[in-house]
Amino acid sequence: MLQKLETWALQFGGKAFDFLIRAAGAILIFWLVGKILRKFCSFLERRMAKHNVDASIRSFVCSLIRYGILSLTLVEIIIQLHIVEATSIAALLASAGVGISLAMQGTLANFAGGLLLLVVRPFRAGDYIQVPAVSAEGTVRKIEMYYTTLETVYNEIVMIPNSTLTNNRVTNVTALGRRKIEIRVSVSYAADVEKARQEILRILDQDERIEKEERKVFVAELGESAVILGVWCFVKASDYLPVKWALNEEIHAGFAGEGIEIPYNQLVVHMAEKPEKA
Repeated sequence: MLQKLETWALQFGGKAFDFLIRAAGAILIFWLVGKILRKFCSFLERRMAKHNVDASIRSFVCSLIRYGILSLTLVEIIIQLHIVEATSIAALLASAGVGISLAMQGTLANFAGGLLLLVVRPFRAGDYIQVPAVSAEGTVRKIEMYYTTLETVYNEIVMIPNSTLTNNRVTNVTALGRRKIEIRVSVSYAADVEKARQEILRILDQDERIEKEERKVFVAELGESAVILGVWCFVKASDYLPVKWALNEEIHAGFAGEGIEIPYNQLVVHMAEKPEKA
């Protein structure tokens, strides 16, 4: 009995030691492959940048190469460690193809969406886009295999699935290199509307960042408490927010200097007198 236990222990110990050696070697190989891939992708990205390849394409290609090779390496390690036999993997994939397809439907849709974004190219890295479906907007930083990364004006990173971008409306506000600023200003009914219009035009003339053509100041609406003036002008995409903020401040200061009232919401109440009884 003791001899059988000793024989079993030696056999089990030998197999366990052999498995640990092969597992350690596999981990080392996986780590080396990952490190080599990082260096190769950095080299490849520099080469593509040197040939003026778009940043979104560079990011997508590098992520595709890196994760594709790492996935194949992981499968090969599993086979070599005899965790799962190669025939078993093939049979499993063949029998569970439908289930895997359904389970990975979202992932495959995101991958296909990434390819479609690179082919159609509705936006590129550096463009400012708006995605109403997910209430997100920002500057495109990366287009990867499954996600597109945006950086908002609040320095937040937003990652949007590629399928969301291909299946919903996306507005590229910087595609033409300029953006329209639209401001609405309330003016009292007692104020001189033409005087307010000329004051706004004077403010627009003073800012060299604003294009001289296609400037409009008009009565947009007759509100309940004020006349609403609309202001339209165009600037470079990079100047949009600074100019808009500056215009709001300068219009307020200009109206205050010219005595043009920006009214609060008002409600006029008429009191009906009750007739006296005879």
